[in-house]
Amino acid sequence: MISISAIIRAKAGKEAIVRDALAAVAAHVAVNEPDTVGYFVSQSMADPCVFTTYERFADQAAMELHNNSPAVAKFIADTEGALDGDVVLHASHELSAK
Repeated sequence: MISISAIIRAKAGKEAIVRDALAAVAAHVAVNEPDTVGYFVSQSMADPCVFTTYERFADQAAMELHNNSPAVAKFIADTEGALDGDVVLHASHELSAK
């Protein structure tokens, strides 16, 4: 299993744009990506400008399908000017899961 953890920071006042764009990606994943085993989106309780995703893929092909999907491209377009810095991604081989 491959996982990606992403940290996404919105500019102050742009949180709704980022939240809605992430929700759209999640909706796309649910309908179009059967080998994306899980796609979780969170918004920080301490800082509403900070969002995280935790993404689980059956294999490398599933991860590449997701990363090159129209939904991810739309997220990038929809959040242009709303992000505070780069999205920080950590791709990993999953060692344990419950």
